[in-house]
Amino acid sequence: MQASTDTAVRNKLLELVGSMLKESATPNALRPDTRLADAGLTSMEMVNLMLGVEAAFDLTLPQSEITPENFTSVETIESMVLRRLQMQAA
Repeated sequence: MQASTDTAVRNKLLELVGSMLKESATPNALRPDTRLADAGLTSMEMVNLMLGVEAAFDLTLPQSEITPENFTSVETIESMVLRRLQMQAA
C-alpha cells in the first residue's frame, strides 16, 4: 500500500510541476531528481508550487517546512508530503 501511495504522490507532483513549467521548461524531461531552479522554475512559481502542493494534498504546511531544501526537486517535495501525510494520519 505504501508503494502505491508513494507513486501516486510522485505522479501528482510531477504533473503539478510539469504544468507550471510548460512554457519555461528546459527541453529535457522533468525527472524526480531534477533541480527545480535548473528546470526554470522562478521564485514566484515556487510560491505557487507551495500553494499547489497544499491544495493538491489537502495540507497546510507549517512555516518550518517551507524551506529551500524541501522544494529543491520533486523528490524533496515528495519526502516532505509523505512525512506530512503520515503525521496527519497518526
